[in-house]
Amino acid sequence: MKKCIVISDSFKGSLSSIEIGKIAKESVGKFFPDCEVITIPVADGGEGTVECFLEALGGNEIKGTVTGPLSEKLKAAYGVIGDMAIIEMAAAAGLPLVKDKKNPLITTTYGVGEQIKAAIEGGAKRIILGLGGSATNDGGCGCAAALGVKFLDSNGHEFIPSGGTLKDIVSIDISDCQTILSGVKVTAMCDIDNPLYGPHGAAYIFGPQKGADEKMVKELDSGLVHLAEVIKSSLNKDVALMPGAGAAGGFGAGCVAFLGAQLCPGIEVVLDTVGFDDLLDGADMVFTGEGRIDSQSLRGKVVIGVSRRAKAKGVPVIAVVGDVRDDAYGAYDMGVSAIFSTNRLAIPFSEASLRSKTDYIHSFEDILRLIKIFEK
Repeated sequence: MKKCIVISDSFKGSLSSIEIGKIAKESVGKFFPDCEVITIPVADGGEGTVECFLEALGGNEIKGTVTGPLSEKLKAAYGVIGDMAIIEMAAAAGLPLVKDKKNPLITTTYGVGEQIKAAIEGGAKRIILGLGGSATNDGGCGCAAALGVKFLDSNGHEFIPSGGTLKDIVSIDISDCQTILSGVKVTAMCDIDNPLYGPHGAAYIFGPQKGADEKMVKELDSGLVHLAEVIKSSLNKDVALMPGAGAAGGFGAGCVAFLGAQLCPGIEVVLDTVGFDDLLDGADMVFTGEGRIDSQSLRGKVVIGVSRRAKAKGVPVIAVVGDVRDDAYGAYDMGVSAIFSTNRLAIPFSEASLRSKTDYIHSFEDILRLIKIFEK
């Protein structure tokens, strides 16, 4: 083995993508000292996205003061790589920021818009926006307002909508925002396909984890229905049923409607940005993985996104995962060559997570030993 690529998702709650890359690189060096090892950390758009991109491509972290989810001031950072800015909405509007004050009726994405504006003022021509881990249900209106979008009520007064006041929007004017975003391409990392509203929409599926009770969920959902109607009447855009519209409290819909963004699976954004297809040239093996591989994985998450591209270039893929579910084996039809679990003792996650690093090392090195047999 002369060249391999390590590109694994994190094992949530136990091993980060960056840690996995470091473990794998060290292990490969033991068995194949002359092997070129390329490590590509991966994040899904939530917390850690900026760190992963900067680890993979270099660049700088830019810190600043922005508006937090409860309209407080806080420090938040984004990444800059050339003329590209990497922004994770969780930095300014993430669920951990509200602590015990969860309330999606009032939380806002305004600070995310402030970060985007700062990045553009700093010269960014491309924005990669991670949608994940939000405390909000404002349809991205807060972010849009920070970028110049005007939301008017029945009295013609401009205001900044939150989840509880979406119902008060009568018209929307995005002309100033279009000027700010002129010449800027916005790509939103989105790994869910939920619509904006309804039983599978933002409020019903994700509202409860953000602090919404049954009554509040209905109110939030009604607000999103109204927002979709006003977007259609004011902007002539129909975003309600668009896959991913319900991401991050409806921010997926807002990204498309207000920012002219493209919603893309997180892994596809990562692969395109790091030039993965070119990196595959000359590679003997790709090592990927995630905490658990199952039928949800087959819908285009990290393992399958990586495997599809590797398959197209004839490069074998080994998936090193925490657990393997019975419905995961369709992965073999999508480019995965072999799947190995690190759960060596067949124990529950609460116990396995305590020994994840050790188990990963031993499992990965067992795979390398097997590969070495066939290279003798």
